[in-house]
Amino acid sequence: MTDRAMIRAEAARLRAAFEAEGAQPVETGILQPAETLLDLYGEDIRARAYVTSDALRGEQMLRPDFTVPVVQMHMEHGAEPACYTYSGEVFRRQEDDPDRANEYMQVGFEVFERNSPEAADARVFALMFNTLAPLGLRAATGDIGVLMGAVDGLQTTERRKAALRRHIWRPRRFRALIDRFSGRAAVPESRSALLASDDPMAGAGPLIGLRSRAEIEARIAALREDAEADPISENEVALLDAILAVRETCPNALEHLRDIAVDMPAIRPAVERLERRLEAMQGRGLDVDTLDFEASYGRTHMEYYDGFVFGFYAEARPDLPPVATGGRYDALTRQLGQGREIPAVGGVIRPGLVVELGGLT
Repeated sequence: MTDRAMIRAEAARLRAAFEAEGAQPVETGILQPAETLLDLYGEDIRARAYVTSDALRGEQMLRPDFTVPVVQMHMEHGAEPACYTYSGEVFRRQEDDPDRANEYMQVGFEVFERNSPEAADARVFALMFNTLAPLGLRAATGDIGVLMGAVDGLQTTERRKAALRRHIWRPRRFRALIDRFSGRAAVPESRSALLASDDPMAGAGPLIGLRSRAEIEARIAALREDAEADPISENEVALLDAILAVRETCPNALEHLRDIAVDMPAIRPAVERLERRLEAMQGRGLDVDTLDFEASYGRTHMEYYDGFVFGFYAEARPDLPPVATGGRYDALTRQLGQGREIPAVGGVIRPGLVVELGGLT
């Protein structure tokens, strides 16, 4: 049997197992409208996706994942609650790592459940954990919602908080913004000169590019507003750093985050959700006392997740990407739901990696 045939056979077994757990099988198109993905992720998505053009349908992308089209399908036609499974190829450019596959299979399990989100988190995670148990993988968990709560609670302008929320998934940019907003990083001389000018547009010459004069002036006004705002306090920066440094077993992480919540009450709802999730996991027979939790986990490759996140890794094969990943993406349903929303969580397994590690049978 060829590798491709073995991978497809493993994908079929995984999908059948997910169907046995109550998931409805669904299909999505390999070509997806680029406009939707660009609206969600901005132009950054072009560096990771294959883009083509169609005279009738406009700009299209080869499917970079299944979650976005499945959410669109559910928000347009799905009943509540709902559970779906799917399998097929996804396509991602790997220019920074040519040894990584740019086309590979995914098999997914997605749950849309309004009444008990923590129980749904536990359901998805336990299914992935138990399915992959024969491979002896390391499970990593985190919660983007804790950091989001911390940002929302900062004593600073809404514009600054919006910028930080937008770059939570870009750790270097997030840190640069924190340094700038807290006064740790000096304002560039060119920006200081611009803001000191009575008329920054004077002598600017003809407009070049897509931005109008009004848009440029609005940006200058925003920069002036930011320059006049008080810096984020050192105490708040220290609390953010303390959150990002949490990397322990789940019970210890929970206690640490509870301590931080005393001084940063904005994270308390997310910490309480974490506690309920761990209880739900225990109810499914999982040993949370040995389960790892990293507050920063998921910030470099899970852009639409806004709560619980997880991944499974082959520690003996550090050269491999995660065998499975997943998490909660409530905000995505709001963005794609045109006024509607529903809590949602899911995960995907890469059957090609399962085969490479020896398979599940």
